[in-house]
Amino acid sequence: MTDKPWLQSYQEGIPEYIDVSAYSSVVDIFTTACEKFADKPAFTNFGKTITYGELDQYTKQFAASLTQNAGLEKGDRIAIMMPNLLQYPIAVFGALRAGLVVVNTNPLYTDRELEHQLKDSGAKAIVVVEAFAHTVADVVKDTDVEMVITTRFGDMLDFPKSMLLNFVIKYVKKMVKPFSLPGSHGFKDVLAKGASLTATDATLTHDDLAFLQYTGGTTGVAKGAMLSHGNMVANILQAHAWISINDLEEGKEIIITALPLYHIFALTANCLTFMKLGALNVLITNPRDMPGFVKELKKFRFTAFTGVNTLFNALMNTDGFKDIDFSGLKMTLGGGMAVQEAVANEWQETTGKPLVEAYGLTETSPAACINPMNIGGFNDSIGLPISSTEASIRNENNEALPMGEAGELCIRGPQVMQGYWQKPEATSDTIDSDGWLHTGDVAQMNEAGFFKIVDRLKDMILVSGFNVYPNEIEAVIAMMPDVLEVGAIGIPDEHSGEVVKVVIVKKNPSLTEDAILAHCKENLTGYKRPKVIQFVDELPKTNVGKILRRELREL
Repeated sequence: MTDKPWLQSYQEGIPEYIDVSAYSSVVDIFTTACEKFADKPAFTNFGKTITYGELDQYTKQFAASLTQNAGLEKGDRIAIMMPNLLQYPIAVFGALRAGLVVVNTNPLYTDRELEHQLKDSGAKAIVVVEAFAHTVADVVKDTDVEMVITTRFGDMLDFPKSMLLNFVIKYVKKMVKPFSLPGSHGFKDVLAKGASLTATDATLTHDDLAFLQYTGGTTGVAKGAMLSHGNMVANILQAHAWISINDLEEGKEIIITALPLYHIFALTANCLTFMKLGALNVLITNPRDMPGFVKELKKFRFTAFTGVNTLFNALMNTDGFKDIDFSGLKMTLGGGMAVQEAVANEWQETTGKPLVEAYGLTETSPAACINPMNIGGFNDSIGLPISSTEASIRNENNEALPMGEAGELCIRGPQVMQGYWQKPEATSDTIDSDGWLHTGDVAQMNEAGFFKIVDRLKDMILVSGFNVYPNEIEAVIAMMPDVLEVGAIGIPDEHSGEVVKVVIVKKNPSLTEDAILAHCKENLTGYKRPKVIQFVDELPKTNVGKILRRELREL
């Protein structure tokens, strides 16, 4: 048996290794694409499209303003807190050109979550959409942030549409809560000030950090996965090698980007890999508005689509989806959470194309395993390790197990993160001395080299592709004086895969479900909030007092 049995199942044309040295940084890939596809459309949103040439110009202006006017220096961290808007790629690539480290930030974070991320990363600047600026205003004084840049939804649109959209968001939908951020800068002003400056891209190597991508931690607080330019270049090239042999043509593809770009899956797959192809990214700002989403899809003869199981399922249950023209669709990639067979089959029946499952982690930039693109249909597998990637199934003594046996899935390759930001212990707990990243997922491999996830070692809960850690939920609910003890677990849910359930022992008998939900709403972003609450007299524990989550699941 070969030590890489998955190679026999590779599609013809996929290399065993990629050449990571082909590009020095993400910026190198970006500027190459901007030059090559200057006249091609790059991003479109709310009916406004910008070309690669325009994106190149805007990002130069943004970078020059950050370094020459704001005095930010290479290696400084900048948080970007926005949904999918044209401002996102401008801010991200502008920041990277300036040599800054991008801290992707969920705009729906509560004060507590945002303050932790800004403090932990030491961010010196933040770009935020006005609709979420009140959260920044509440916490910014307690952080290292020196520069706040605010933007409105319509800022990159043409007049009068820009004014109209901003008016609707603020006065009709009332999405902008009052906030006070004295000394903040407008996004358009930052761009305008950069227009008169000469921009010089920072000198970057594979060792420089590109992103601090926060992911939940088993300790209950989010940790920043340090993703270097080398990690990101590797994963872009790995994903590109995997998908580009499937009739994808440079400068002609249209990809639907409904997952938020602050999430590592959409960032690497859609924003970066398809940028290398010179594709057009259709940015969906609010995919929860399913009728609006379907209406938008009807405007494009799109060729590629990425998403999570819940998104595909919701779309197929929305009126009008089945009337869309799918004749241009070449590939659909599902990741972030397990793809369900029923959803995959219905997608294939509706669109005529298989829903190809992929597997990755924030810590692997994210792609680690992907099914072959020419797969006939659902195969209940996360696929094969991609080029330059090794996967190994290991027991609790970190010994490799024979084929077919279940054990912890470990990944090694150039896309594996540098470690967790300022957390050496957590890093050594996750990446061993031989470079294997321990995923916490239990998997097995078959003779053809396909891997299948069968269980989870860690207590992590996976809600619609987002990691939720029980310790964080427990820590938040334990802040309530009326709570004696709390345990959190994930329970199956047909829509989101899993939802959070909490089991609580009351200190005060008058404690209600509503009080718990109100407290969680204030301290936890939506997907982390419990959907089921159960009160009990005591929690099952080990003899050392550790909560037995397995027994909680049986309650």
